[in-house]
Amino acid sequence: MGAAHSASEEVRELVGKTGFSSDQIEQLHRRFKQLSGDQPTIRKENFNNVPDLDLNPIRSKIVRAFFDNRNLRKGPSGLADEINFEDFLTIMSYFRPIDISMDEEQVELCRKEKLRFLFHMYDSDSDGRITLEEYRNVVEELLSGNPHIEKESARSIADGAMMEAASVCVGQMEPDQVYEGITFEDFLKIWQGIDIETKMHVRFLNMETMALCH
Repeated sequence: MGAAHSASEEVRELVGKTGFSSDQIEQLHRRFKQLSGDQPTIRKENFNNVPDLDLNPIRSKIVRAFFDNRNLRKGPSGLADEINFEDFLTIMSYFRPIDISMDEEQVELCRKEKLRFLFHMYDSDSDGRITLEEYRNVVEELLSGNPHIEKESARSIADGAMMEAASVCVGQMEPDQVYEGITFEDFLKIWQGIDIETKMHVRFLNMETMALCH
């Protein structure tokens, strides 16, 4: 009886921390056990057999994001070697669907958290800024599966996107002015009006697929 009470208390705490319902937590726990092989923690190699990830050109960045201390809310930089179930829920909470019961402020906070997770995927050195090289790296990975786009073309696409970001965030730049990179505030401006809420969510109904940003 004591163990059952303790387990239900733990679930209630997790509901409060993550915003998931108890049913969703139960489904995610089953998924966690599938990934970990019934072990108490998950390591990067546990993601090797996820079908959706095999097909994703930025697979390494998605997996890395699960172990990023910034996303785990454990520090401003660095990577964890492994994550437990509560850590897993913390990461999955970034993919939590918008709830119709949320007020405008809660929706905006949820959107900002999703974008922060995405920003961290680009900002690989954790310096709070997406540089041109970091942006190029992501674009090159995204386009790597297209045999018709050469690396140089991918770099040109990234350069053009960075120039557009500079114009949105800084405005008209002086000829000798250098745009050092996209800050999180800039990132929010760039994504203004884009529906990230429905593009980044947990697909609870199919336990064989992993929650992805697509």
